[in-house]
Amino acid sequence: MDIQFANKEYLFLLLLIIPYILWYVMYRKKSEPTIRMADTKAFRNVSRSWRLMLMPIQPVLRIAAFTLLVLALARPQNHNAWQEETIEGIDIMMAMDISSSMLGMDMDPYPNRIEAAKQVAAEFISDRTTDNIGLTIFAGEAFTLCPMTIDHSALLAQLQHADDYMQNILDATAIGMGLTNAVSRLKDSKAKSRVIILLTDGSNNYGEISPLTAADIAKEHNIRVYTIAVGAKGMVRYPQMVGGTMQYIQLPNEIDETTLKQIAQKTDGIFYRATNAQELKHIYDDIDKLEKSKLNVQRFQKVSEGYQPFAMGAILALLLELLLRITIFRRIP
Repeated sequence: MDIQFANKEYLFLLLLIIPYILWYVMYRKKSEPTIRMADTKAFRNVSRSWRLMLMPIQPVLRIAAFTLLVLALARPQNHNAWQEETIEGIDIMMAMDISSSMLGMDMDPYPNRIEAAKQVAAEFISDRTTDNIGLTIFAGEAFTLCPMTIDHSALLAQLQHADDYMQNILDATAIGMGLTNAVSRLKDSKAKSRVIILLTDGSNNYGEISPLTAADIAKEHNIRVYTIAVGAKGMVRYPQMVGGTMQYIQLPNEIDETTLKQIAQKTDGIFYRATNAQELKHIYDDIDKLEKSKLNVQRFQKVSEGYQPFAMGAILALLLELLLRITIFRRIP
């Protein structure tokens, strides 16, 4: 909040206080009534009365009233101001695989791949405070869990519950559908830099749109795609319900790295391979260094008048001085 005066020229009236003080000090005593006495020894030890000690309060009240009145005439204003400013930002859609294979237990210290992906992505989002970021999830089908927003608290809340949709979505891996859904959210963006971060641990085995066709669509709209293949190489433990009990079985981890590399190459992005949680964290740190585009943010200004307290103070000071003059400091001619 910034306080400014709309009529600053009135503040020069405060200079009149100086001659008033000089007049009061130099000439006021000449107008006071006096009594001629032959000798004042009898009054030397007489203490001053409380009325006499309070006499200087009258000019103080007059000066205060005059000062407050001048400040009110100068029209003080409270400015809650936001100027138009330029900040660095980028539009990002995160496309995350939530098929059952993301429950693979090879991302220590996280229990599985989906938890590792969620936590590392959450840190990435929290560090990019000026970006519009959204989230697409996909398995056998794809849908936007959170459109692009700068309300990152809402985005993070949706991200933490992304795996809740595993039970309600077809268990397959439709990489092309997930990428196309993310592209549809970015294609109308006005940002100079538009990016998709595609994370998966499998191969495309479902969907009406192939991954490379989706990559061509992204390229047409100048959208870069950064692909991340997550998961350890070789045999990996997966949880599986067998006869009503949870069993852990070893299955080979199969990821179509070739297609993910082609997607990144077509769109001028980068392909990454994360075999553990630490590598995944480094990948997001690397993507965090992406080129940022300039976004103009319009900020508004709210002005409110603040003369009322000064005007009320001036009136109270005048009334108090008048009250004291006709009561405590009343003079008898």
